[in-house]
Amino acid sequence: MSVEAQTEVYSLLDAMQISYEVTEHPPVFTIEEMISVDIKHPENVVKNLFLRDDKKRNYYLVVMDKDKQVNLKELKDKLGGRPLRFASEEDLYKYLKLTKGAVTPFGVIHDPEHSVVVVIDNALRSYDFIGIHPNTNTATVWIGVNDLVRLVENQGNRILFMDI
Repeated sequence: MSVEAQTEVYSLLDAMQISYEVTEHPPVFTIEEMISVDIKHPENVVKNLFLRDDKKRNYYLVVMDKDKQVNLKELKDKLGGRPLRFASEEDLYKYLKLTKGAVTPFGVIHDPEHSVVVVIDNALRSYDFIGIHPNTNTATVWIGVNDLVRLVENQGNRILFMDI
């Protein structure tokens, strides 16, 4: 993904009249790298995980505070589904047209079948805004959680809030 990927996200945000701010930075692949980059709001950076069940029937994009760890067994129980695993890079590209290091809920704009469920940690409801990649890992978009929810729902993907 590249400048075109970013432009697509910004155009959609503009069309939906969603306020956002952008911070450009060198490519980052981990939360540790992201925090080491000089950005305005490191406390609002979130972690995004792309998961699937063991039968590859259900896919989830989990959005949570960067400092949290997810217990996949507990999350499976909360979702009421099958055992969870991290999805492959191939599946990440197949469903969201994203690459490793650029996992983001904005990827749902490339999910016309609405195959991916976006799961947002309830703790993020208290954030004024969060920082997520615009389908590339060379920038961070600062966006309100409610605005992100509106965008995901507008794309037709299911969204769940739960304690992670």
